[in-house]
Amino acid sequence: MFMRMIYDEKLAQAAYLIGCQATGEAIIIDPERDVDRYIELAANNDLRIVAAAETHIHADFVSGAREIAERVDAKVYVSDEGDADWKYQWLDQKTRGGSYAHKLLKDGDSFNIGNIEFNVLHTPGHTPEHICFLVTDHGADATEPIGMLTGDFVFVGDLGRPDLLESAAGQKGAMEPSARRLYNTVSKLDSIPDFVQVWPAHGAGSACGKALGAVPMSTIGYERRFNPAIGAATNEQGFIDFILSGQPEPPLYFANMKRDNKAGPSVLGGIPNPPRVDIKTISELNANEAAILDIRDWDSFRAGHIPGSLSFPIRNSFPTDVGSMVKDTDDIYLLINEHDIDEVVRDLIRIGLDRIKGWCPSDAIKSNAEIALDTIEEIDAQEAATLIDGNKARVLDVRRATEYAEGHIDGATNISHTRLAARMDDLPTPDPLLVHCRSGIRSARSCALLQRAGHKVINLRGGYLAWEEQIANHQHNAH
Repeated sequence: MFMRMIYDEKLAQAAYLIGCQATGEAIIIDPERDVDRYIELAANNDLRIVAAAETHIHADFVSGAREIAERVDAKVYVSDEGDADWKYQWLDQKTRGGSYAHKLLKDGDSFNIGNIEFNVLHTPGHTPEHICFLVTDHGADATEPIGMLTGDFVFVGDLGRPDLLESAAGQKGAMEPSARRLYNTVSKLDSIPDFVQVWPAHGAGSACGKALGAVPMSTIGYERRFNPAIGAATNEQGFIDFILSGQPEPPLYFANMKRDNKAGPSVLGGIPNPPRVDIKTISELNANEAAILDIRDWDSFRAGHIPGSLSFPIRNSFPTDVGSMVKDTDDIYLLINEHDIDEVVRDLIRIGLDRIKGWCPSDAIKSNAEIALDTIEEIDAQEAATLIDGNKARVLDVRRATEYAEGHIDGATNISHTRLAARMDDLPTPDPLLVHCRSGIRSARSCALLQRAGHKVINLRGGYLAWEEQIANHQHNAH
């Protein structure tokens, strides 16, 4: 048996290519949308992808199952365990007409890829239709599974959060019933041997849980012993209280992913290749009708940027930040170094931001003196304290609620940066807004968004860490 995890560091998402080397057949589990890399990986290992499967309708990325079914006529294996609201709606909508080759799966079903058997286990809680796959390699004469593709059910050190139907998709009242379903699902692990490996769909950094480990894989036995969420399942109410507390605010784009992955992602047919445009064209855009993504570093951006543009340097948080601040209906233009285009375009299409209309070299801003630029002020903690003491700024804390609860600036309003675009009416008044996060990164993204919306903003350099140091120094000097 051949198995490779293909990991997206930015979305902390894992797809799995599993192949039977005897027959040359392979399946891709939970693929992202840019499927060329899976096809290439299979070919490089003398395999051909004949199937694609999903553990559930994903919330954090656009599924590539439809894309790869179009590209290589792969058969699709997906859950049929959800109710009417959680059924896949695109299986009979092949772009050339007719239906995709597919099999709808129920608890206890199985299928084979070559000599490898996949047994289906219905594991509701994270989502109603969620399934896992127990993988047995009969080519090695095994009679028990080597691993379990756990999707968003079991992670290393955590379980998949059950609140997203309510907190991200807006289904009021869904959170607690989902947590109860997850509690009941945990008992299904009792019948699985300790030696079975855990192959999860996410790792540390994913917003699909609150405490995911940075180790990529584990075993059922280890998780049974040391996973705090599994350990909390000694009684129902205690588990519900544990699993629902402290979950991070989901990025705004999560609701779109549920919608698109259920109805059917549009078929790309390849990686988009946006045309090059000149800086004058971008500077004349209406920034309220188009999203101008400036990929330069923050210091360059705040020193001079096209009015209304947004600041998104390439870093691991890039998809989460952009997905929280740019709508999927926006036409997108990039100020970017040419060698970064492929990476950024892939990041965007993975979260459903397909309307990429053009790009311009980022250094064109410096070379065109005719374009009027905006700036964003940034001050240190001592200057911030002076502003606050003089009541000359309102404090906006864009950290997560759990961070805010651990300590915050007196009088600060807390709105997570991943939800800020939807909560503009909750901002403190009047301007200017002194914006901060933990270290100054999330607040930088937020400042650009707020300035685009017409607010006067100031970024706190170094964030709350710098503020705490300022307080400590002040107390030390006072003594």
